[in-house]
Amino acid sequence: MSGARSRYLFIRVLEACNADCFMCEFALSRDTYRFTVDDFEELLPQAAESGVGYVRFTGGEPLMHQQVLELVEAGTAAGMRMSLITNGFRLPQMVDKLAAAGLAQVVVSLDGSSGETHDVYRRTPGCFDRGVAGLRAAAQAGILTRVNTVAGPHNYRQMPDLQRVLTDVGVGQWELSALKLERTITYPARAEVLRVCDPVYAADPERVLVPLGKRFYGDTPEEQDAFFDEGVTPRASLPLCHVTDDVVYLDPKQGRTFGCSCLPHRDGDGPGGAPLRDERGRVFLDNPQFRKHAERFRADGPRVCSGCSTTAAGYSDDMARLGSVPAWHY
Repeated sequence: MSGARSRYLFIRVLEACNADCFMCEFALSRDTYRFTVDDFEELLPQAAESGVGYVRFTGGEPLMHQQVLELVEAGTAAGMRMSLITNGFRLPQMVDKLAAAGLAQVVVSLDGSSGETHDVYRRTPGCFDRGVAGLRAAAQAGILTRVNTVAGPHNYRQMPDLQRVLTDVGVGQWELSALKLERTITYPARAEVLRVCDPVYAADPERVLVPLGKRFYGDTPEEQDAFFDEGVTPRASLPLCHVTDDVVYLDPKQGRTFGCSCLPHRDGDGPGGAPLRDERGRVFLDNPQFRKHAERFRADGPRVCSGCSTTAAGYSDDMARLGSVPAWHY
């Protein structure tokens, strides 16, 4: 941990999901693994000792977890600010209970500007309208709201309309990151993508919701060359990635920890990350293997990472430039 900054702990609490998103490895998964309240309570003292102040549950679909309310309650009772990311389908009927459990932030995935498009990408009828209804209800319940959008050739033209929708709904934050698939992704002419999307980023943040972090196709000509010509998403600028100072990503099913939420999806590193438990079965978030792993990507990430998110890249650059970043900007 750097200084007195609070760290972020991401936990994949399950892999099961009720959506069929074309870009996701967990589409319609019926995997039976569940991260339990007992697991979390074992972890919480380590998290507090490691300086964790923010916890986000990921999946799969966390709202399919039978103990999600108890998990939020346990983290809140331990002094953590609790968050989860959801496709939004179950959110409207669960908002009040989540708020009562202490949920501080909810992140809803929306990839189209209406149900006519988003529900096709997610292959889940009604998902857009339920997500928007859940966002409105969450804001009314005092929960911070955020939308994560995956942009690609299929939907980048909708980003101005989606910006207007999210502004009207009153969403607090927007992450707009690039679609990443195993195959090469081909866009129309670079100038067309910039013509459509640059105004989204250049808009007045006092009037409309502007995405966090870097542009999904890069802020500089060099980043845009790498994105459009090589498929490399914008990453932390040289010399160092500062995300690894402040982030722990936990995949408890695999028993592995990572220094960034993007690293579990990285290919070519074997199991990757570091083991959560030592040889005696004791939990250690900041064991020497984790620090070695994190330091590796702190030094090498700006040169080798190819699947960075816009918020991770922006967080690192803002930290290098400003020395601090507002809460929830990762």
